[in-house]
Amino acid sequence: MSKVVKIKKGLDIPLKGEAPKELRDMPETGRFAIKPPDFKGLDLKLKAKQDTEVKAGDVVMFDKKNNDIVLVAPVGGKVVDVNRGERRRILEVVIETSDPREVIKHQTKKLDEYTREEIVQLLLKSGLWPYIEMRPYGIVANPEDKPRDVFISSFESGPLAPDMDFAMADEKDDFFNGIKILSKLTDGEVFLGLKAENPGFFEETQGVQKTYFSGPHPAGNVGIQIHHTKPLAKGEKVWTVHPQNVAMIGKLFEKGEVNFERVVALTGSHAPKRGYCKARVGNEMLPCLKQSDTNGKLRYISGNPLTGRQILRTGFLGFYDSQVTVIPEGDDYEFFGWAAPRFNQFSASKAYFSWLMPGKKYEISANLHGDQRAFVVTGEYEKVFPMDVMPVQLLKAIMIEDIDEMEQLGIFEVVEEDMALCEYVCTSKIEVQNILRKGIDLMIKETM
Repeated sequence: MSKVVKIKKGLDIPLKGEAPKELRDMPETGRFAIKPPDFKGLDLKLKAKQDTEVKAGDVVMFDKKNNDIVLVAPVGGKVVDVNRGERRRILEVVIETSDPREVIKHQTKKLDEYTREEIVQLLLKSGLWPYIEMRPYGIVANPEDKPRDVFISSFESGPLAPDMDFAMADEKDDFFNGIKILSKLTDGEVFLGLKAENPGFFEETQGVQKTYFSGPHPAGNVGIQIHHTKPLAKGEKVWTVHPQNVAMIGKLFEKGEVNFERVVALTGSHAPKRGYCKARVGNEMLPCLKQSDTNGKLRYISGNPLTGRQILRTGFLGFYDSQVTVIPEGDDYEFFGWAAPRFNQFSASKAYFSWLMPGKKYEISANLHGDQRAFVVTGEYEKVFPMDVMPVQLLKAIMIEDIDEMEQLGIFEVVEEDMALCEYVCTSKIEVQNILRKGIDLMIKETM
């Protein structure tokens, strides 16, 4: 019998700006970017330098620690920019193409004929390996490891989250084939997290352990599902894959095709034309965002408002993202704003009178409403964090770099998205996600 889990702690932020269920093709600009900061755990080196001509599927970057893990060009064209940040760290490798619809072809055979080693090698060669992430730490998986289990969450629960059942309606068979391939990578089980209220076509999946989840965000986070299904013990490793990436893997092995295409939800109160569109990973977002009011001081986010990365209006879609959000920057001065009743602003702690209007949705901006201040214990984190982990104590252990304390307090179980709501409700304005990643990086350095 399938397990049903009710997530009791969390918070559904009532934002305006959902994407209506309308699917359209996104106009192409012919510009795509590979963004190395997306790939946690990899130390990437550039192979295709600026002004180099590349074919679709050619290696653009590779991991210094394991040269077999590569990032490939999603399209053929010319490397026109290599954008760098601090200490000359590469932020973007921009490719310009005249054929944005090109499909990368690979030689394949019947699904049941593949050995595990052949699966790993094809995933590495095709550039799809980075789609497989490892817990603990939320980093790109090591192909030399064999995971205890594989976990997949079939739904997202974050603010304005896309409906995966709608987005993947045409990829059912590819998803099922991807499950068959992933099941060969572990001697354990493939666990599939399903939305209890409306699991969609994912409920038809065979050969998996199904668990149904209900409750507020972060019920859809794969880390929360691991914790409530089969938690990680010290020394254990599991792999996780987003459902659209499962379908990409299935398409590779069944049809021999890689086109790095996915369905992306354009959301947010100030998105110029909300809806779903087909786009390639790394696609320039200008075609979707050019109609937005450039004088409106807007925040463009690749991902959801809690965990996504800020991009320019001419920026590029992140490697793992299936959502783009546009919200107000919120940097306008508000005279005596602290004293206003704020009927039109949402508060998780009921500090505003808006709590008297349940069910209302709000236009939420990127304004933090204050600067960082003393880190005080308020109990707010525990109200939205559905794990048997003490979040405040864990963050303090990270701040003083106490490795033993970090281990005992459960750093193996969490990544940024799992604690994003703690940052949202934090009265001290602590950068919870950045602190957590610094702690994870320290753990990797000391233990791997």
